[in-house]
Amino acid sequence: MARTIEIMDTTLRDGEQTSGVSFTASEKLTLAKLLLEELKVDRIEIASARVSEGEFQAVKNITSWAAEANCIDKVEVLTFVDGGNSIDWMLKAGARVQNLLTKGSLNHLTHQLRKTPEEHFKAIEETIVQAKANGIATNVYLEDWSNGMRNSQDYVFQFLDFLTQQPIQRVLLPDTLGVLTPKETHQYISKIVARYPNTHFDFHGHNDYDLSVSNVMEALEAGCHGLHLTVNGMGERAGNAPLASTIAVINDFLPEIETRVQESSLYKVSKLVSTFTGFGIPANKPIVGENVFTQTAGIHADGDNKNNLYFNDLLPERFGRKRQYALGKTSGKANILKNLQELGLTLNEDEVKKVTERIIELGDKKEKVTKEDLPYIISDVLDSSAFQQKVFIKSYVLTHAKGLKPSTTLSIEIEGKIFEENAQGDGQFDAFITALKKIYKQIDRELPKLIDYAVRIPPGSNSDALCETMITWKTKKQDFVTTGLDSDQTVSAIKATEKMLNLI
Repeated sequence: MARTIEIMDTTLRDGEQTSGVSFTASEKLTLAKLLLEELKVDRIEIASARVSEGEFQAVKNITSWAAEANCIDKVEVLTFVDGGNSIDWMLKAGARVQNLLTKGSLNHLTHQLRKTPEEHFKAIEETIVQAKANGIATNVYLEDWSNGMRNSQDYVFQFLDFLTQQPIQRVLLPDTLGVLTPKETHQYISKIVARYPNTHFDFHGHNDYDLSVSNVMEALEAGCHGLHLTVNGMGERAGNAPLASTIAVINDFLPEIETRVQESSLYKVSKLVSTFTGFGIPANKPIVGENVFTQTAGIHADGDNKNNLYFNDLLPERFGRKRQYALGKTSGKANILKNLQELGLTLNEDEVKKVTERIIELGDKKEKVTKEDLPYIISDVLDSSAFQQKVFIKSYVLTHAKGLKPSTTLSIEIEGKIFEENAQGDGQFDAFITALKKIYKQIDRELPKLIDYAVRIPPGSNSDALCETMITWKTKKQDFVTTGLDSDQTVSAIKATEKMLNLI
């Protein structure tokens, strides 16, 4: 039978220790509601006591809401052994659960507090008694516990012998400096759980060696009862164990363990935290990164069409996301067809080939092409196929320097003959048009008049790969429009002009 563990999210407390991050009171309240009501974590740690007036107000807002929502016992605050000052602060803020910070290694106790174990235990006991008298429940953090187990196990077990006799709810075991290996994590927690079978132990991992998720797995295998996690792995230095990855690992690899977390809400919460903090999510971050459900290679898209050969258990729909097929220089026909299918568009074989060639051309320029760009690429490619090309712009040099007028050197092929010309203008495109007029004057041909020039990027596109230039031309008989598509605005205008030259 599966056992259910507790998930405590500490984004609003330990996650806020990320350098440069500070949540406003309203942001904290919004996230607290989302974490408890929608994501359904079991508990949240929202602040450290006595930090600032703003933090006090944030805690007060959350506890007022939590009391009305009947979940005040799920809201926790980090407190200190400080003669009751933290308790007084909590009472004023309306908080009812303290996570009391104590010393979990003899090294910290000796050099930071300069106390004996007995002195430290006595002060802790007084704090716990005072909290209980005021209706405040207590969990106890053993700060630097991981180094305590490495270097002073006798002290740690002396401390735990004392704590298990106190009226507390949980003992919180932090790998404060992120130094544990998975093997050590399993060994230490197994030893502790076996010695104190009636005590609830949480594991609090940090990611300094990029081992936090591995350590979390070992902590669970060893029998710990709860985990401390943060959204997007936020936290001091390299951060904490990330919530999304941990939940996915538990659901997929630890069938004997269950949580109450709704994994379908993980991405939504991740994006909101990123928005509030201003810290972008790495594109390759598991579960929540922009690229993690995107197939880039054409062979992978082809395999997905053939019995989902490149799928794994991390289906994007589990997390409220969709699989995507990237468009770029490694795109194959299958990638293009997947995107066309999603857009409801159909092309013949020749058209698909031409569109693929254009996308590869953009990819070679290191440009990012999105699904929203695709209709514009199709329009440009098919528009170019609508006429027999007799005029080719072979090459051009555009210069723009401070203090000098923009200039162009242009080489163009007209019905098999090469012409070259230089010109200056008010801008690079104006210089290009001036050089073009000189060439057409040589062959006694008149160019249409440019009467309108408009530039836009594809609506909905989240890339800067494409720029569409639409130019309206006027002849004696009619007005007509040509378009050009490129990553560079001037180049897209030149492409629109080349189309015009082949239409007149």
